[in-house]
Amino acid sequence: MTFEEIISKLHKLGESDKIVLKEKKFGIISNNSLGIYHKDLKEIAKEIGRDNELANRLFDSGIYEARILCSKIFNPKDLTEILMEKWVKTFENWEICDSFCMGLFAKSELAVLKALEWSLRTREFEKRAGFVIIAAYCMADKKANNKVFEQFLPIIKREANDDRIYVKKAVNWALRNIGKRNTDLNEKAIETANEILKLESKSAKWIAKDAIRELESKNVNILDYPREIYRNPVANMVHKS
Repeated sequence: MTFEEIISKLHKLGESDKIVLKEKKFGIISNNSLGIYHKDLKEIAKEIGRDNELANRLFDSGIYEARILCSKIFNPKDLTEILMEKWVKTFENWEICDSFCMGLFAKSELAVLKALEWSLRTREFEKRAGFVIIAAYCMADKKANNKVFEQFLPIIKREANDDRIYVKKAVNWALRNIGKRNTDLNEKAIETANEILKLESKSAKWIAKDAIRELESKNVNILDYPREIYRNPVANMVHKS
């Protein structure tokens, strides 16, 4: 589809009632929105495929749903810091933040760098972006070693006092996902959660308790990444020695 065809299709799909529903039900407040559900945008993205030039044009249109489409069709290998900074500064809710961070930024070679950098940001959704990248990177890079994720734990503890809902939820998400990556990181994440539990703020205590509840559960889903180590008895013994 051409740019013009996509924009026309978005306008046809748009329903103003969905804008109101998404705000009331999911807390999604968006400017210049047409009112289209995320699942419908996924279908359009599948039809388009990867197209960086088109992705940039869609983003620059300023239409909210066109920007979400951008996050789904841009090739992560072609991301630059300039583009990432341009886009992150426009995030206005968790939906568009998470769409870019999970589907695009976490799959980039710049993922760790920007996660570390954005965790220090002041704006709510720029800061959330840093922690959503961490949470998503736990699944995106299945071969990364534990040191990559261990460096995030002090940052999670440092930011656990931020009581803004979309920041603290992302901090909690990042901690839980690190703890579900493998058994060693599970132990370290629980240890970090217990340290956070000692902090005075309500957000810190919520983050810690929720993480401990899941990570200590008998039914916790440990992913065993990297699997060449955690699903290989010989390699695991060498790893622990």
